[in-house]
Amino acid sequence: MALYTLGLNHTTAPVSVRERVAFHIDTLGAALRDLLAQPHVKEAAILSTCNRTEVYFNGTDAQPVERWLESFHRVPASTLSPHLYTLLQDKAVPHAFRVASGLDSMVLGEPQILGQMKQAVKTAEAAGSLGLVLNRLFQRTFAVAKDVRTQTDIGSASISMAAAAIKLAERIFPSISEERVLLIGAGEMIDLCATHLAKRAPKSITVANRTLERGAQLASRVQAEAITLNELPERLAQFDIIITSTASSLPILGKGMLERAIKVRRHAPMFIVDLAVPRDVEPEACELDDVFLYSVDDLANIVKDNLQIRVEAVREAEAIIAAQSESFLRWLEGRAVVPMITALHGHHDALRASELERAKRLLGNGTSPEQVLEQLARGLTSKFLHGPTQALNQAGEAERAELLALFQRVYHLPDEP
Repeated sequence: MALYTLGLNHTTAPVSVRERVAFHIDTLGAALRDLLAQPHVKEAAILSTCNRTEVYFNGTDAQPVERWLESFHRVPASTLSPHLYTLLQDKAVPHAFRVASGLDSMVLGEPQILGQMKQAVKTAEAAGSLGLVLNRLFQRTFAVAKDVRTQTDIGSASISMAAAAIKLAERIFPSISEERVLLIGAGEMIDLCATHLAKRAPKSITVANRTLERGAQLASRVQAEAITLNELPERLAQFDIIITSTASSLPILGKGMLERAIKVRRHAPMFIVDLAVPRDVEPEACELDDVFLYSVDDLANIVKDNLQIRVEAVREAEAIIAAQSESFLRWLEGRAVVPMITALHGHHDALRASELERAKRLLGNGTSPEQVLEQLARGLTSKFLHGPTQALNQAGEAERAELLALFQRVYHLPDEP
């Protein structure tokens, strides 16, 4: 068994591929149980966000998991394989630490990924797919992420995806204070967008959500109106800026709906940022002249400067991750020899029990204690050395040289003259 990470992210795959292998929260538990039924997988957890889908697993082979991912999402191998990476143990461990610390994010140092990873672990625990090794990995991962946050400046002045969306809107419109904003969804990302927007005091903010109650909770915090998704076709034309991020598996805004809204607006432009994966807006909508549609990938240029402004923080974070990875990998290597150590203990304990029983019989027959102790010691020595001695006598020339070197090391014997 070994630790693996198999997946894709914003650096290896465009959003058009990432959305095809995204896991919906409602199906993630069933997916994990299905994955655990595969013969090569002992433990598994799945991290699925707008920027990555990664399968962390303890198993014997990554190839069946890749085939499983293709089958589960009905994506051809030719479409998926070019974008996948497979990391084995010594690379999988530091990768998990880097992801949780925000070093592998589109937005350097962004804190949301740690919460998303913790939720992935909770889901795996609930599905019964988390065992000793993965549980230990993720607990160490969270501790490393905390160290990186507290001991470096990696998270300082982090430009979140939500803030990047607002910055992009400010490039399009002279003043957001004159614009009417629609937020679709009520999750963490939209909550962040609402917070950033409220500081800029747009003309109005409306929150559209599947359930009115949850949308109203968010709307009340930023003095916004709450509506349901069913009201969008009639209300869409009222908005200048639209930011959407839901967990819907199907697009919420289609090209036809937007085309009708543009006609009602007499071709006044609409600015749309789609932060969802899978996407909430049909990609074909970008063909409309008066619709300015941006996906999560389009925001990359706005936030990539973070790498330049915190080079020293990244260096410090990587040093922490390297040291902690080495420590965890030593623990993993120790786990690999546990079965052999257990077997050795069991074997020698059986020899001890056998000789002890023989000594008790001798004592019962009246043999002197001195004689019994001598025979017990000789018997144990003989049985303990029987296996190594037999191996030496039966070994060929090359194997015998290896055994001699091994026994000298194990028993601390002097080198041959």
